[in-house]
Amino acid sequence: MQDLWRKYTDIIAGMLDGVGKFIAMTKDVVLHILVFRIHPYNFKEQLFLVGSKSIFIVLLTAFVIGMVFSLQITDTFTKFGGSSVIGGVLSLAMLRELAPVVSAIVFAGRVGSSISAEISSMKVTQQLDALRVMATSPVYYLAVPRVLASAIMLPLLTAFADIVSILGGYLVAVTWKGTSSGAFTSSSQELLDMSDITASLVKGVCFGIAIALISCYMGFYSEQGAKGVGISTTRAVVYSLVAIFVLNYFLTSWLFFH
Repeated sequence: MQDLWRKYTDIIAGMLDGVGKFIAMTKDVVLHILVFRIHPYNFKEQLFLVGSKSIFIVLLTAFVIGMVFSLQITDTFTKFGGSSVIGGVLSLAMLRELAPVVSAIVFAGRVGSSISAEISSMKVTQQLDALRVMATSPVYYLAVPRVLASAIMLPLLTAFADIVSILGGYLVAVTWKGTSSGAFTSSSQELLDMSDITASLVKGVCFGIAIALISCYMGFYSEQGAKGVGISTTRAVVYSLVAIFVLNYFLTSWLFFH
């Protein structure tokens, strides 16, 4: 009984310790950004790596998601006489939920894993210790550029995903299912509001920050050895996905139902 109790207390203590370290790292990142202490070269490099390197897979995924969603709803709406609102419903679904969430999921798999693996490898090879010896904070040199770049590039990727996903849905609904092009376009214009576009971008910013922070944390506190690199990379992706889904619920409640 004592061994079981000790096991659970160790687990809880480890979780609390991890939360404390994550909060401390997040505080350091925020303070560096607030005083504009940002490594310029690394920041520019990360803008390129997390943005242009991810755009193809994000847009391809968004395009296919829009096509599949349109394929699912077009026949049903037409059957019940709702063909005139197909474009508006599809556009709302893409902007409010599917495009930002799917973009964030792809971003977590593509960028989050890369960040965690890179920083974990640097820890294993003692490059983080070398930075500290040179009086350079790893948070300043590694975390801040990645968090800031993700916060900027993911909403931009989300904006492109919004457009491409609606285009994919349009092609299926109009060219394949015979929906009126005018009805699709007009219903989209009537149902969409500027707040929907803003909400999509806000979700992109929040998801980007969460993914980058979690990935950096997993890299900084990874276990030693090649096995530790693999474990931290896997955890970074899994925890990022959980954070995306949890954040999405609270952001949706705040943005649309407050």
